Amino acid sequence: MVKGKRNLTEGNILRQLSRLTWPMLLGMIGMVIFNLVDTYFVGKLGVHQLAAMSFSFPVVMFLNSLSQGVGIGTSSLVSRNIIHAKRSEVKMMASRAILLGVINVLIFVVIGLLTIRPLFTALGAQDDVLNYVSDYMSIWYFGAPFVVIPMIGNNIVRATGDTFTPGMIMLISAVTNIILDPLLIFGIGPFPEMGIAGAALTTVIARAVGLVAILFILVKREKLLTLKFGPVKHIVKTWKNVLYIAVPASLTLLITPVSIGLITKILSRFGKEAVAAFGVASRVEMFALMTIIALGSVLIIFVGQNLSKQKFQRIFEALKVSSRFSISWGILIFLLLLLFGQAVASLFTNDTHVIEITKSYFYIIGASYGFQGLVMLSTSSFNGVNKPLPSAVFSVIRMMILYVPLAWLGSKLLGINGVFWAGFTANTSVGIMAFLFLKRTIRKLDIKQ
Repeated sequence: MVKGKRNLTEGNILRQLSRLTWPMLLGMIGMVIFNLVDTYFVGKLGVHQLAAMSFSFPVVMFLNSLSQGVGIGTSSLVSRNIIHAKRSEVKMMASRAILLGVINVLIFVVIGLLTIRPLFTALGAQDDVLNYVSDYMSIWYFGAPFVVIPMIGNNIVRATGDTFTPGMIMLISAVTNIILDPLLIFGIGPFPEMGIAGAALTTVIARAVGLVAILFILVKREKLLTLKFGPVKHIVKTWKNVLYIAVPASLTLLITPVSIGLITKILSRFGKEAVAAFGVASRVEMFALMTIIALGSVLIIFVGQNLSKQKFQRIFEALKVSSRFSISWGILIFLLLLLFGQAVASLFTNDTHVIEITKSYFYIIGASYGFQGLVMLSTSSFNGVNKPLPSAVFSVIRMMILYVPLAWLGSKLLGINGVFWAGFTANTSVGIMAFLFLKRTIRKLDIKQ
């Protein structure tokens, strides 16, 4: 049994979900502020630089999806075995999972550095915007390993029932970014003025701080890392167990940046202002939904542990509490955007055209945030019950079958707002379908027992 683990198969469900979610939320607030601060300061450089950062968003999300997929696979595996596992077994799971992540990121970095201009040209970046994209990504790619290892490491620590430590590490990285961003972007004091390249370098440094922190926790405190991975056949076996969840989870997560890339391409026909507005709105959306994202991460652990004990009634009760929260939170966020949407958009740019487009995004897609939350909660819960395929299927339906085709059609018929109405339709319909299918799936598992 792993020392310090938390047993989530007994006790008050609402209290447990709340206790585990708030530290996750605090860390996610830090990371979202991380992105918002980048967007804020780069926006002060001009629309071209802001558009360049918006073009980078799909690639950043692509890497996050790959590493988070491995992290989710590891978290699911550990949470379903944590009650009975020996420390040596968990240590091997953790070490082999991080090794898998390192191999993935090295391949990603090499390919990324060789394809900067062709890739972003294909996404619609041109002229000065493309040059700024190249300046940013040429530095950002070298910090990619600092993104992947902490992401997987944080998931390992969460799987033991400790959501506080990963939250604090994420917050420390965010604070580092907030401090260094203006210094390196604008050249304050002894620091060089680097412009958008400074934003990239700041991101690399901040992520490196997170890397050092999580390695210290895993090696010194938890003693869950080793360079002795064991026989190849044992490594492969662990990878298979992780990848059973990680591949569909990564696919589920990868669909989003790929789709956003396609949506960015569609919006690029309306000018750099539309792309800049989409980048601003997407980052604000991350902030608006972070509470639900945090709750979804907790559900993987909660559902996994209760599945191991066949306590399905606790799983149903957790889903009931979580779904009600998602809808209520979505309504609250939408009302706030109706009241303060223009003020929020104005924080990132003075361009009136960008502000108006951002407001339209908030007013249309913002109305579907509660249902988008249901998609997130359902995806996490499917992974928790070791049924990752439905997560990928519903993500494909939402983004590739509904959002992107309807966005293309909507752009032809209704202009920019047609793209946003496509997002509203996809979020609402798939949110309902995914959650109903999740309940049906768990009910079937309960009947089989």
